[in-house]
Amino acid sequence: MDNNSKNKKNISQNIDENISYLENLFKNCGDIVKRKFPIGVDKDIWLYVIYVDDMVNRDLIESRVLDTLMIEIKKTPPDKNNLEYSLFKELVDGGITTADIKESDNLDDSCTEILSGNTLLLIDGFSKGIIVSTKGFPKRGVSEADTEIVVQGSKEAFAESFRINTVLIRRRIRDTRLKIEQLKVGRRSKTDIGIVYIDDIVRKEILEETKRRINDIDIDGILDSGYIEQFIEDNYLSPFPQVQLTERPDKATSALLEGRVVIIVDNTPFVIMLPAVLASFYQSAEDYYQRWEIMSFSRIIRYIAGFIAVALPGLYIATAVYHPSMIPTQLLFKIASSRGNVPIPAVFEVLLMEIAFETLREAGIRLPSAIGSTLGIVGGIIIGQAAVEAGLVSPIVVIIVSLTGLCSFSIPNIALVSGFRLVKYIIIFFSSILGLFGFWVSSLLILIHLVALKSFGIPFMFPFTSAESSSDMKDTFFRLPIFKMRKRPIFASSNQKIRMRENKNSITRRK
Repeated sequence: MDNNSKNKKNISQNIDENISYLENLFKNCGDIVKRKFPIGVDKDIWLYVIYVDDMVNRDLIESRVLDTLMIEIKKTPPDKNNLEYSLFKELVDGGITTADIKESDNLDDSCTEILSGNTLLLIDGFSKGIIVSTKGFPKRGVSEADTEIVVQGSKEAFAESFRINTVLIRRRIRDTRLKIEQLKVGRRSKTDIGIVYIDDIVRKEILEETKRRINDIDIDGILDSGYIEQFIEDNYLSPFPQVQLTERPDKATSALLEGRVVIIVDNTPFVIMLPAVLASFYQSAEDYYQRWEIMSFSRIIRYIAGFIAVALPGLYIATAVYHPSMIPTQLLFKIASSRGNVPIPAVFEVLLMEIAFETLREAGIRLPSAIGSTLGIVGGIIIGQAAVEAGLVSPIVVIIVSLTGLCSFSIPNIALVSGFRLVKYIIIFFSSILGLFGFWVSSLLILIHLVALKSFGIPFMFPFTSAESSSDMKDTFFRLPIFKMRKRPIFASSNQKIRMRENKNSITRRK
């Protein structure tokens, strides 16, 4: 972002000079609509309007700006002795019948407003311009979530429009202490960024660190929230996400009520929630909408599935190649007989199937949804069956790789799944060289890395690594009833830890 105001062009009282400057800036821009026209009784006052076609609400411009200017100024002509003051007052008080207007004293800032969907109005003899909020560019409405589907709960998802996203949060938290600080990032894109937080719940040190990291970003354009994520994360070398992305307004709202900060980025339906800990990636929005016993069982299944998705291929290689005595005898005979005609080592057998599965996953994502899901299912069955019949892989490897992929889909966060997909190959590599010893060494190295990670000062493995985390443990491997979780997580300010009042009558009734 360029904050050097010395190089900015101030608005001149000579309207032709301003028009010349703008015409030069927007040269060869066919989507720019501009018009110079006279108003007043004697047609002696010149105005200039400029905006981007199809980024504005043209009905608003024509009915609330142009028509009213030409009619109202005729009715009450401005004072010729004090033209600048009286004309501006007339435009603000009656000439422009919309509430959202502001002044601008330089053309460069005005150009940013024009490119954001607003309209600039210049007046001859007046050293300031009027910015009229006329945003009306094409946008996708509120639709259903695609990546975080729930059975019970809200179906709404964030959209690419910045203002739609702020409204989806505002309608869920009707509190004046909900703050949305707006700034622009990107020297050329000037993308709208919103830092959202609840003033009395958020930890000030986390909020200030968030602002500092965003203000330090110096790049020509921000096209997605993924850009911001990569700039503000603590350890860019880690395959694990240190902030959380979501397309669900209810999930973002829940994060705000926990004391976390939410970052909204224009032109993307995914918002950023920070800080993030490992346990938060295993939490789904509907965990809190259904009975706690059922969702606690589902939560435990996710943790088991996460371990299998990372460890199963490496564990199979370590035991089958180096420690076959650990496998039950009947199962060992089955594995040995199925691998009797396989010409390649077990390590390459696993890698071959893993790469084939990853390729199918990528192909399914890129193809249209109707074809992609069919390709993933049918392609996996056909390739697996063909590989077994050709003697390239054994049936047990097909089962292991399929189970590994299936378990990865049980984790509700795609970013964490991507991290597991990478570290899985580290465990395979160590297991293929050192057997079970290599399996445990690689697992320990990954665990050490996770323990060392931090997200905006919060340990990534919290609350598992803290001795004072009994309250936060109520929402980790399992989820206790809502009325048992009276305290907010570690993210919240120390003086706002209590989130609900203890109702003695309600507790007695439950007993």
